[in-house]
Amino acid sequence: MKKNTHERGIREILLAGVFWRILIIEMILLVWSVLYRMISQDAGGLDLLWYALRIVFLVAVILGFMMVTLQRFLEKKIIRPLEAVAEANRQLDVNRPEEDNVPIEGDAAIEIREIVSSRAAMLDAILKVSAQRLQLVNFIKDTFGRYLGHTVVDEILNSPDGRRIGGRRQTVTVLMSDLRGFSDLSDGRDPEEMVRILNRYLEAMTRVIERYDGVIDEFIGDAILTVFGIPEEKDDDPVRAVACALAMQRTLADLNRNLVVDGLPPLEMGIGINTGPVVVGNLGSEARTKYGIVGAAVNIASRIESNTLGGQVLVGEATYELIRDRAIAMSPMTVMMKGLKRPLVCYPVMAIGPPFDIRLEKKKEDPLVEIRLPFQLWLLEDKKVVAGPFDGETLRLNTSVLIASVTQRLTVLTNVKLLLTFCQEAHCFSDIYAKVSAVDEGRGQPSYHLGITYMEQADKALLSRWIEAAGISAKGKRSQDTASALFPGTEG
Repeated sequence: MKKNTHERGIREILLAGVFWRILIIEMILLVWSVLYRMISQDAGGLDLLWYALRIVFLVAVILGFMMVTLQRFLEKKIIRPLEAVAEANRQLDVNRPEEDNVPIEGDAAIEIREIVSSRAAMLDAILKVSAQRLQLVNFIKDTFGRYLGHTVVDEILNSPDGRRIGGRRQTVTVLMSDLRGFSDLSDGRDPEEMVRILNRYLEAMTRVIERYDGVIDEFIGDAILTVFGIPEEKDDDPVRAVACALAMQRTLADLNRNLVVDGLPPLEMGIGINTGPVVVGNLGSEARTKYGIVGAAVNIASRIESNTLGGQVLVGEATYELIRDRAIAMSPMTVMMKGLKRPLVCYPVMAIGPPFDIRLEKKKEDPLVEIRLPFQLWLLEDKKVVAGPFDGETLRLNTSVLIASVTQRLTVLTNVKLLLTFCQEAHCFSDIYAKVSAVDEGRGQPSYHLGITYMEQADKALLSRWIEAAGISAKGKRSQDTASALFPGTEG
């Protein structure tokens, strides 16, 4: 098939053009010579034929000579230099511009040398602009990736509608984590120290979340809102979210060992997980935009998290149905929460199977010691006091659990604040925060299991000494179960 003129190279075009132009000139000379001889010399037909053949042979010789000599001349001066430029362009490696080379001879036409020189300057300028643009893109990705996550930044930069206000509906798994008692821990401590503790915690948790392909939507103080399923939904989002939560709890245990070595207080974290539909996209206005998610699934994840004790991972019903064949969970807990039309069912997850194979380490529970200490109790809702004070007394306790009797009826998962109503050895107790984990109705007045979510380190140290003393006393002889008997000098 004949090539299109636009698909032919300079060698073919140039040589064909020279050939046909020389041939046309020679044919004109041939016709003119034959006509001139026929008219001027009145030559006959046979004579004209031989004359024409001699002229044709001469034209062929001249044409061959011209084509050979012109081809060598054109190849050296024009064709090969231009082909060298074209080949250099084809072989150009922008990653190794120093190896770019156009091999042309010094006697090449000045215009061709100028083309090569201009090409080098233009290439250098293009590479500089490209490098600056790449540097800018990487800067944007690295900088904003710290705020939005690299996958989200890539989606915004690569999508034509990346900046458009609006969103799309999709199903995601939301993980909400929060430190227990961090606000109270911050009171009375140096703000810079608290920021250092918080940053160590957030850095450790961020590494875990990124390892499981979660996207951190935002830090809300000491709380972390993480989403699995953006920008693209995956089949294993719920499983990865639960595996991530279990890994976060294990990582926090390692972090706490380092904090204690550094003389800092250990931290406790609760995690709630829920799966459901949300709207994902750019929220806000043209003046101020935030990439994030909105929907009931986020609110329910937050409600689930609010019911956790330190070290717990609670998942909602929707998430549990998607992971139940791969997870080990305890019996569900049901709670009716304000603003919800139906009870909230949560499952405490203890382990997740392959390919993650993560199990929560069981806490070594100290034995409960029989000690009676008077206290006052307040009911909390959203960290605000809503009722109280009510009188109560401890029945048995250790440094993480109180079993107590209270004059006020309490329900499971109620958040409470306690204050021991006496001072000992010039030490007065600070507020203790706890959550009702169980109710033992018994035969008489009910007793309540209170899981401690926050206690000052000094208070915990003093209680530990009392518990140790009470335990030693109980081994030799059953002691009187009164605070005054165990700890003389108690002030009311």
